Amino acid sequence: MANAYLQGVEISASQFLDIFHHYDNDGNGYIEGKELQSFIKELQQARKQAGLELTDQMKAFVQEYEKNTDAKIGIVELVQILPTEENFLLFFRQQLKSCAEFMQAWRCYDADHSGYIEADELKNFLKDLLQKAKKPYDEKKLDEYTHTTLKIFDSNHDGKLCLAEMARLLPDEENFLLKFQVGGYSQSKSKRESENQIDLDSIDENGYMDENELDALLKDLCEKNKKVLEVNKIPTYKTAIMALSDGGKLYRTELALVLCAEDISDPAPL
Repeated sequence: MANAYLQGVEISASQFLDIFHHYDNDGNGYIEGKELQSFIKELQQARKQAGLELTDQMKAFVQEYEKNTDAKIGIVELVQILPTEENFLLFFRQQLKSCAEFMQAWRCYDADHSGYIEADELKNFLKDLLQKAKKPYDEKKLDEYTHTTLKIFDSNHDGKLCLAEMARLLPDEENFLLKFQVGGYSQSKSKRESENQIDLDSIDENGYMDENELDALLKDLCEKNKKVLEVNKIPTYKTAIMALSDGGKLYRTELALVLCAEDISDPAPL
């Protein structure tokens, strides 16, 4: 079935999800190694059978990955080469080009400040992106986009998206949350343990952290994790994290969103 979808001039959101599931055999959230080589081979065959040339994006993709057996791609890389209907997943990338913009949007759409974007909040997010991009849609299509986005990124299948799950839409070079999962206070800690550590080591008696205190914390993390967190990126990290703050005050719940190992561990099978 996935092979047949690759022959399409335009692939629907749900068909795209089926394709990703088909080639992500081990369910780790990436198409890699033999999975990636199979995808490239079958993509070329499917387009040929359908009498379609590879698009320029497909050609560049094949050239980059065809002989690279160590490479891996995620959702974002795949959606950029497949003719996905409306390119709905790329709306995030088009409208939220940096981690700071992403954090600001998160703060806006996590309306109840629960630390999660639930289905209705996600639907509002997608609706606003579609309207901003002046893309036509109907309620049925919006529901499909919402459902598909949840199925792709809801790694623990709880029906809602945490910050790190949603951040998988960001390019790796922008997504510094990926770095925090292997370093600092979050390493090998459950959510509660991580919050307790933050409470003891990072939050003062007022119950919140200001920009200067965050700067000190990030320098400490960079020192402890030299191979992961880069000192020269501290201003970028700080700007993005402070976008979650409330009037310049970063409370424990906001900091835990960034540093919590439970939320930013390797994704479970889709």
